[in-house]
Amino acid sequence: MANPDIKFLLSHPAHFFALGFGSGLAPKAPGTLGTLVGFPLFWLISNYTFNTQLMITTTLFIMGVYVCDKTGKVLGVADYGGIVWDEIVAMMLVLTFTPLNWFWWFAAFLLFRLFDIWKPDPICYFDAKLKNGFGVMFDDLLAAIYAILVMKFIAWSVSQL
Repeated sequence: MANPDIKFLLSHPAHFFALGFGSGLAPKAPGTLGTLVGFPLFWLISNYTFNTQLMITTTLFIMGVYVCDKTGKVLGVADYGGIVWDEIVAMMLVLTFTPLNWFWWFAAFLLFRLFDIWKPDPICYFDAKLKNGFGVMFDDLLAAIYAILVMKFIAWSVSQL
């Protein structure tokens, strides 16, 4: 299948989630749009405890392995650019570690997108080697961890001033 459309999106729940509720159908920058979808979804869980937020994002990660794998197989491309569930869940994870403040949320977004696009080692290694639902989700998990670490370092540095 060349380019999925709304009919494909609605043909199976896995496709609906993998394509980020339709955000992955964007003709330009679907990964960025998918990342933005993570914000309102995180907001829905932002009042839960930290541990509950982690349990929810872990569940969404595990679900993502399935939906991304299924959709990638149907599309014939394991990590098709419109599959954005990985960005959504990874952004939610980053926000779990981010203060509820627009400045920090903007920083979280920029850092996650930087590492998701740049793919420094070992992200690029796993992105190249793992071509299944787990691989689709895992490289974004690593980008999220990088973003969290850098953001925590920045927060610590600012607190030392």
